[in-house]
Amino acid sequence: MIEQIKPMDIERRSFEIITQILGDRKLDPENELVIKRAIHTTADFDYADNLVFSPHAVLKGMEALRSGCDIVTDTQMARAGINKTILGKLGGEVHCFMSDPGVAEEARERGITRAIVSMERAANLPKPCIFAIGNAPTALISLHEQIQAGKIAPALIIGVPVGFVNVVESKELIIASDVPHIVARGRKGGSNVAAAICNAMLYQIMR
Repeated sequence: MIEQIKPMDIERRSFEIITQILGDRKLDPENELVIKRAIHTTADFDYADNLVFSPHAVLKGMEALRSGCDIVTDTQMARAGINKTILGKLGGEVHCFMSDPGVAEEARERGITRAIVSMERAANLPKPCIFAIGNAPTALISLHEQIQAGKIAPALIIGVPVGFVNVVESKELIIASDVPHIVARGRKGGSNVAAAICNAMLYQIMR
């Protein structure tokens, strides 16, 4: 039977259904809304198991957002999906350098991906940043290398690239690091998940 529900109530009802399906499963209260929003975005309950959180990662991410940090993404899709109205009220903005003039040319000349060049450019931003990576494992690898070299200090890394080549390995680099992180262990992820995790933190701040 089709459920009759007002448009404004669809999201609320969706979260009720997610909670019902999770049943007796106990989620860490700090991470619960991030996990549920990832599930809400994908209809994939594996995120209840494969999201890895460093200690107090969500709280640290929210603290950075409240302080007006920026967000850097590796796709225009993730950039489009992040709630820029809330972020702007907090003093932050979203950056994606993938389409910037010169990025593709530099990547081609150096024989590297645009994601690597984009992360290098992000290192020059004047404010601390949350990095929301949903597509390019080379972005995570670049971030790891720059962290090791002392060139960048992310407030939080959301590492959820999807795919098959270097995806698992790049995520494990971040999980093994000392940087605050939220990582989807394994092959699953995507730009929509990266944006959803950012929004989960933003919505908690504004509620």
